[in-house]
Amino acid sequence: MPLRDQLVTSLPLARICWAALVALAAPTASSSAAETTATYELLILAGQSNAVGYDAKPSELPADAIDKTILFWWKTGDPPPDEHDSTSGGWTHLKPQPLGKPKTPRAGRQYGNFAQPDGGFGPEISLARRIASQPNGPKVAVVKAAFSGTSMAQDWNPDDPGDGGSCYRALVTQTRAAIAAAQTEGKMLRLRGFFWVQGESDANATAAPMYQQALARMLAALRRDLDAPQLPAFLSVNTQFGGGKNPFLPQVIAAQRALDAVEPSTVYVDTETAAIANAVHWNAAGTLDVGERFARALLAWEAEHRANP
Repeated sequence: MPLRDQLVTSLPLARICWAALVALAAPTASSSAAETTATYELLILAGQSNAVGYDAKPSELPADAIDKTILFWWKTGDPPPDEHDSTSGGWTHLKPQPLGKPKTPRAGRQYGNFAQPDGGFGPEISLARRIASQPNGPKVAVVKAAFSGTSMAQDWNPDDPGDGGSCYRALVTQTRAAIAAAQTEGKMLRLRGFFWVQGESDANATAAPMYQQALARMLAALRRDLDAPQLPAFLSVNTQFGGGKNPFLPQVIAAQRALDAVEPSTVYVDTETAAIANAVHWNAAGTLDVGERFARALLAWEAEHRANP
C-alpha cells in the first residue's frame, strides 16, 4: 500500500500511521463519529537546545494569524524531563513557549529552559505555518518534546530504562498523550513527519563515532513505538556549532547524511548559513529559517514519493 494511503488508528493502543497531505481519507456517510471528527496533520519536533529555541527571542517573532488555527502541545526544558519544564498543560494554539521553573541556583544540567525571561520558540513555528498555509492546506497540529544539552547515550537511548532514556520516553509519552487528548476532543491526528534538531552534544571524541548507530537505533525505536514504520524523519544539527572549531562536529553531520543515504524515509536538512546568536544557538531569524527548511524538505520528500510510490 502506498504510504499516502495509510491511516491512523487510535490510542490507547497507540497505533499511529503516517499519511501524506494529498491522501486524507474522507469520512464515510455510515459513520456518525467520523462525520464529527476533525482531521489534523501531526508534526513532531524533538531534540536539544536549538529545538527548544533557547536563544530565539519571542519579541522577534513576527505575528501570524494562522497560529490560532494550529494546535500545539509541548514539553521543553532541561534533562531529565521533570516538573521544572515549560509545558502546555494540554492542547493550545501555536505560540512561543514561556519560561518554565528551572532550578535556582542552577544545579546539574539545569540550564534555565530559555535564555530570555519571556521564553522562546523553536523551528516548529515556521514549519507549521508553512504547512498550514499551503493551498488547500490541512489543519495542522504540533507536538514538541525538546531538552537542552542532551545527547544520544545520556538522554535519548530507547534501550535505557533509566536517565539515559528519559528524553526518549518523554517524547513517546507526550506524543501518545497528545493524540489521546485530541481524540477526546473529537480530533483525529495523522502523523505526517518527525523533525530532529540535535547532535551538538555528541560532537566529542567518545560520542561522535557512535552517533550514526545511536540515532538509527532511536529512529527505529520511535517508528516502532508509534507504529509508523515508514515515518519520514528530517534530521538537522547546528552546523556552525563551536564557531567552526569543533573537530568532531563534521562526524555528526556525516552521520546524519549517511542515514539519509541509506534510509528512504530519512532526510538530512542542512542548516548552513542559518543566522546564529552565538557559537551554540541560532537566533530568532535562524530558528525560523530552519523551520522553513524543514517544511520545504517535507514537501519535496512527499512530492518525490507521490511520483515514485
